[in-house]
Amino acid sequence: MNRRKPELQGIDVTAWPSVAYTEFDDDTRRVFEARMQAILGYARGDSLVQIEHSTGVDRRQLYRLLGRALSPHPDGRPFGFRALVRYARIADYVRLRAVVVRGERGSRGAVGALSQLLERYPSVAAWLLLQVKQRRVSLRQINTDGHLHTRLRGLQALHDGFLRQCREVGLTAADYPFNTAGRAIRSLSRRVKAEMLRGFGTAARAAGASHLKGLPRFDDEVKVAATRPYQVVEFDGHRLDIRLKVVVRDPLGFEHEFEMERVWLLVIIDVCTRVVLGYHIVLASEYSRYDVIKTIENALEPHRAKNFTIAGLGYGAHEGVASQRMPELAYAVWERMKLDNAKANLADDTIRALCEFVGCLVDAGPRHSPDERPYIERFFGTVASRLSSRLPGYTGSHPRDLRRALADPKGNLRLYVSLGELEELVEYSIASYNGTPHSGLNNATPLEAMEFFVRGRQTMVTWLAEHHRRTLCLMQSARRCPVRAYIDQGIRPHINLHGVRYTSIVLSTSTHLIGQRLLVYMNADDLRCVRAFLPDGTELGVLDAQGAWRVVPHNLKLRQEIRKQKGRHRTDPAGGGNPIEAYVQQKLAQAKKTRKAASELAHAVRLLASAPTVRTPAGPARASQAPETRSPVTMLTPAAPAATVVDSVPIGPVHPRKLTIGTGQVF
Repeated sequence: MNRRKPELQGIDVTAWPSVAYTEFDDDTRRVFEARMQAILGYARGDSLVQIEHSTGVDRRQLYRLLGRALSPHPDGRPFGFRALVRYARIADYVRLRAVVVRGERGSRGAVGALSQLLERYPSVAAWLLLQVKQRRVSLRQINTDGHLHTRLRGLQALHDGFLRQCREVGLTAADYPFNTAGRAIRSLSRRVKAEMLRGFGTAARAAGASHLKGLPRFDDEVKVAATRPYQVVEFDGHRLDIRLKVVVRDPLGFEHEFEMERVWLLVIIDVCTRVVLGYHIVLASEYSRYDVIKTIENALEPHRAKNFTIAGLGYGAHEGVASQRMPELAYAVWERMKLDNAKANLADDTIRALCEFVGCLVDAGPRHSPDERPYIERFFGTVASRLSSRLPGYTGSHPRDLRRALADPKGNLRLYVSLGELEELVEYSIASYNGTPHSGLNNATPLEAMEFFVRGRQTMVTWLAEHHRRTLCLMQSARRCPVRAYIDQGIRPHINLHGVRYTSIVLSTSTHLIGQRLLVYMNADDLRCVRAFLPDGTELGVLDAQGAWRVVPHNLKLRQEIRKQKGRHRTDPAGGGNPIEAYVQQKLAQAKKTRKAASELAHAVRLLASAPTVRTPAGPARASQAPETRSPVTMLTPAAPAATVVDSVPIGPVHPRKLTIGTGQVF
């Protein structure tokens, strides 16, 4: 080895890992300093004679040290100055001789015998790696006196399988490991443990970890903390740890109680002031993209005060929601939203609503990293400690939680919290949270912090565009639907949307539109009517659903559930009646058996009870309309009996058909 070799030219010792040699003893330190000065002199270009004279390091030893220092380390860097430490190993021990039996107690001097065996028989080495990968043996961590100790579980079963593999490759009782006293169980344990501890991911999975945390992130973009309101917000969903009931009142006035599934609480919180901007309660086993958009809409719209029916609940003098206490914050939008990688959060409709309509950046962050959203996670911890754990039917944070047994109502549904009571409790909890001193705000309340920035410092806030406020754009999904008609059967032009026909006076008389695809905007919260546009972008008008779907208010989720139930049983409501009413009656009959049916019943009842008296069509409004008429609505009242002329065909008042119900007499 000499300077002519490429690997010894242009050595950059500044990138080598260093050694804290000042803490060595005198002899070890003197030897290390001599070797280091020899390497530095060689890197400067000094002659070998000068190096030998000044350091006392022979040229042969110098070349050997250079080869050791340039060897790759398991951490990906060269050994560098670490290879100059006396007795430092840069390669594993390789055994050349066979293991010889000496004495009755077995062999001696079997260093490296297991590595030699695995190198000679690759099938045994592959089997051993497969066992580690399949977690046939686990790792347990023990901390004693500040030192880390690890133990293996399942070692005996692994050792038995290892011996079987050795017999299958042809090893006999005279060969290693059968010629040793312990059959190489200790060597196998050290080998498997070293293989598990080779990387933290393998060790963590072997110890039972579901995912890894704590890896430092090196982003090109510097993460700056939020310094003003609405700069960064966090969104997440939390499944409330309480058992609920739904109360349904029959036509005679009697109340029926059914246990339902747990519900989700979706929340948007401001990072700078810790103010909860909006929330939404979801009555389903999982929340969808429409629920996420509904939460965004609740955070933007002015908050409506709730009328509490539970004694003792109410808004305090300094409690509430930001848009309720400060009306100027209505329709204020944020710049960045942090959320997790749930499918509902990353759906196309959700991303479109956030990026195009709200105009903010979406930061999904890495998977399985709740620490990236610490404020919303801490808020859910507050909800669990101050609300869920204090109610009867608390399910606990884990199956063996003592509070779960203490809060068990023993099957008494009268003690369960109803859905209406839960809505009031959540409203009260969030309002009181916004008015409670926060340690992260120097003991100021979130509402006080928001008022200090907005009204004190007069921080600039961005608001949603005016035309977006009037059209409920966040709930819209544009679809292209073909215009269908059956001339030979006399069926007028219409479109089909989610299994229901939609038409209007204009569309039903427009024969030239048959076969063309209309751009349809729908409001997922109210599907009684949609707004349609022609292929060239001009507005066609509002299309009404046909049949009972035009009268009874319903949303997209309820219609999908009704259609799914209808397709499962292959039957229609009796006499072609109201499908929503038939669905509610069916879920009422099933609510006694399953909590899922009770949850679906509660969702339908809640929707029908909170339905508006007008139908609001979706879609962008025309700029030529006045503000008070820009969103046309249709009253849910029966049509006038006067005749209407359509295509010069008089259509008079509707006459009911004769019922076929019998008289009840028995013949």
